[in-house]
Amino acid sequence: MNIVNRFIALSAAITLLAGPALAETYTIDAEHSSVAFSVRHLVSRTSGRFNDFSGTIKYDPKHPEKTSAEVAIQVSSIDTDNEKRDGHLRSADFFNADEFPTITFKSTKAKVKDGAIHITGDFTMHGVSKSITLPVEILGIGINPFNKKPQAGFETQGTILRSDYGVNTWTDVAGVLGDEVRISLTVEANAP
Repeated sequence: MNIVNRFIALSAAITLLAGPALAETYTIDAEHSSVAFSVRHLVSRTSGRFNDFSGTIKYDPKHPEKTSAEVAIQVSSIDTDNEKRDGHLRSADFFNADEFPTITFKSTKAKVKDGAIHITGDFTMHGVSKSITLPVEILGIGINPFNKKPQAGFETQGTILRSDYGVNTWTDVAGVLGDEVRISLTVEANAP
């Protein structure tokens, strides 16, 4: 390897190590992230997403146990590709978006286990707060090639019961809708 190639390799290594290896506070990029859910409907599943959400994630690859996150989701942005159903979900039968416009998660602790960061926090929906733990996978850390700032990717999946949060006012005598809701978040976040 000639001296020019060694210099290029060394410069690339220093850039990779020095940039995103430091603790950062990342802001969720909603355009490149998703907050999705699915719930049983009769004999199948119905999926949806929330289109308006924001938040921050503090992450240090050297100390992942210090990871923290805060997320806010606007209930009125629910989108199941069916306007009539979305209107019903916003109503008092389900989310009651007028009275409870925001779903939030605020972490209280983190623990590294089984190759993931298990983030515990207060999840508030429909005026009810409960502590939940989500296993978060780090998808990647790097430098955005366009703005030259640190960027990170995260993903988590979990399950909640809508009855735990009172999102079950609608009488379901026929067993049309399941209680268990699968949630999935894929996040691309940027450092300031």
